[in-house]
Order: sequence, then C-alpha cells, then structure tokens
Amino acid sequence: MPEYHIYVGADHRGFQKKEDLLPLIRDCHENVIVEDLGAESLVEDDDFNDPALAVAKAVAKDKYSFGVLICGSAHGVCMQANRVKGIRAINAGTVASVEAGRADDHANVLCLSGDELDVDTMEKLIKTLCHTRPKMDERYVRRVKRLDEEHAKAPGGVEFRLKVAADDEEDDEEE
Repeated sequence: MPEYHIYVGADHRGFQKKEDLLPLIRDCHENVIVEDLGAESLVEDDDFNDPALAVAKAVAKDKYSFGVLICGSAHGVCMQANRVKGIRAINAGTVASVEAGRADDHANVLCLSGDELDVDTMEKLIKTLCHTRPKMDERYVRRVKRLDEEHAKAPGGVEFRLKVAADDEEDDEEE
C-alpha cells in the first residue's frame, strides 16, 4: 500500500475530539502521515470554514489522501469542503454509511459530528473510510466525473444577504 496522508481539521466544537483522535489515527498504519491543519488551539468563537477549507484544499491537491473534519453537527464543514473542486465530502455517522460513501461515491473527506459521536466511533469511521476501496464500475466512475463537470459549469454562486434591522436603517438613509 502506498504512503498516504490524512488531513484533519476541526472548529471549536470538534477541537477536543480532534486532539483525542490524532494519536489513534497516526497509529492505524505505518504508511499513514497525519497532518493537523487546525485549529491549533481552542478558540470559542472560531468559524468552521477555516479548517474545512484547509483540509479540502490539501486533499484536492493530493490524490493519495483523505480528509477528516469535525464540527458540532458536521454540516457546516461538509458544506464548505464540498465547494472545493475534487472534494467529495460526506457527513456520516455509521460504518455502513461511510462504506457506501467511499465505495459508491468515492468520498475523500469524512465529516464527523463532535456533538453526536464519541472518539471510538470516530476512529472506526475514519479507518472504514481509509480501508474501503472505491467501486470502479463504469457507472460509479461516470457519476464521480459528473460531480466535477457540474462543479465547473456552476456559476460563481448566488449572492444573498440576510436583512437585519440595521439594513432597514441604511435603506432609510439612502431614500
């Protein structure tokens, strides 16, 4: 088996579980290099976006790698990671779900809920991701290729903003 990386990141709600997981996944194989991409310390008001982008960009550049992201629900890091081309992030809490995501959809980033999952379960899910081989049947490969094709076609995103009370005051001043 070739050497591969596991890039790990977490926000404040996943920070302690990330710290507890690092030594466990470093020991899962002799050919695994685990890199902690943040947060480096517990910052109560940090944003999930920063570690999610750091991990997703590292995985996108390294085809022999996986990403692990932890936040409270795992939803935020999953949404952010999936905005990076080449990333197939899944939010999974069971071995069966991780196996399906990796085998059928070639998932390369696993997003975990720091609020819902214990460290032992997280370790099992990470090892499942790393040990499950993607199905290479034509239909699975075709679907994965379409993910990146559609990503390339998508417009730059929809701009929106939430209207808050302060916005009403600005609108009044402009009139």
